[in-house]
Amino acid sequence: MLNLRLATMMVAITVGVAAVPAAAESARDVLTQASFGARSKQAALQSIGEAERLSAAVLSRAPDDREALLMQATARSYRAKMNGSRADAIAARKMFEALAARTPRDPEPQLGLGAWHMGAVFKLGGMIGRAALGAQKSAGLAALDRAVATGGDRAIYPGVSALLRLEQDASDPKGRALAEQAARAATPTLFDRSMRKAAAMVLGSIQAGNAAATRTLAARLLPFGQIPD
Repeated sequence: MLNLRLATMMVAITVGVAAVPAAAESARDVLTQASFGARSKQAALQSIGEAERLSAAVLSRAPDDREALLMQATARSYRAKMNGSRADAIAARKMFEALAARTPRDPEPQLGLGAWHMGAVFKLGGMIGRAALGAQKSAGLAALDRAVATGGDRAIYPGVSALLRLEQDASDPKGRALAEQAARAATPTLFDRSMRKAAAMVLGSIQAGNAAATRTLAARLLPFGQIPD
């Protein structure tokens, strides 16, 4: 019964994202829709490429545009996740680091940087991730904590942070606390709504007591988590 409820909620998230108009107007729209709606690497990479094109067009007119720079970093990070490119991964990390240094209290670059570190460690392991890419779990957790602290009452920051923690350790008490926070938080955007639903789902899995299922579910609920490596 629990699995059926989880499957139903997964469908609800996908349907909600699919309801966004196909002709998205911004790089953020494209990436958000693809993050939870794409079901193949080819489809994901096509959307990532479109987001890069849209943000590059903005930067050609306004080279310091914060939103366009952030979407370039996010798209590059997603591209690295899809294609396994070390060059793309390192480029994305440097882009997030530059944005975070420029505006330390902006939660979005902190979230991107935290997700980058945690994702690399999860995929490669601590020692290899650090040696190959400079990824560190401690740096990832610190960046995620900064994002939550500065992000206000929105589900995206505790929601993403919870999933990234729980995919590595289903018994992480802070991961559970962050999921509980996200499940109560405000949802001004589609991404926030997706994270609040995801938080409710992962809390249900935690309560069922299956650690392996919780880790798997947390990974699947992250952006592009439906696409196998």
